Amino acid sequence: MVELVEIGTSIYASPSQVDWSDRKCSNFRGIGRGTRVTPQFDFCRAMTALCEDICRRHVEFRHIRMPEVAVTFAQTRSPVEWGIQARLTPLRFEGGAITERRRGRLWTVQRVKHQGREALYILTFFLPRFLNLSFEEKLITVFHELYHISPRFNGDIRRFSGACYMHTGSQKGYDQQMAIFAREYLQMQIPENLLGFLRLSFAELQAQCGHVVGLRIAIPRLIPLDKVA
Repeated sequence: MVELVEIGTSIYASPSQVDWSDRKCSNFRGIGRGTRVTPQFDFCRAMTALCEDICRRHVEFRHIRMPEVAVTFAQTRSPVEWGIQARLTPLRFEGGAITERRRGRLWTVQRVKHQGREALYILTFFLPRFLNLSFEEKLITVFHELYHISPRFNGDIRRFSGACYMHTGSQKGYDQQMAIFAREYLQMQIPENLLGFLRLSFAELQAQCGHVVGLRIAIPRLIPLDKVA
């Protein structure tokens, strides 16, 4: 059997603390535990809710089943704005295959269990860098990563023809199309409680809501098939 890795609950927080006093956070508040008094904002919960709404409303994304997409975060080592903002990790090989032969050896991907289901994708946002983009850039980034998911939702990425199979040969053109999708979505009268956290920088979110928390896991490993029990 291939190992299933259970993703934990929201336990990773930024170090600074603030008072829970701003009512603007009432729509954004994350999951608490027991009698915990430290204010916090669950980034991954809020991002999952936004992605679920996108996939429900926009026709180009209705093939995505968000319960099978684990939304996580990674902490950037530097506060600079340039660099990777988000990443989609497929948990299957091309065509949704669970094995692939490389250099004469058969490999599989470590499988991930998320909230009782096996995940087919991991969607990771790099904080604080992602939250320091403009509102428009953040929303386009969300659409950019979601659009990488295969139309067949089989654990593989969306593949375009040609050598540049990820971005149609032009990442600029790809992002221009994502901007169109984002504008179409905003015209659908989206509730502000889904979008509000994207209007804040990381520092502003901390100031209003306290700890920024979320799910964090290591990227699943490639496993030689002869090591799978």
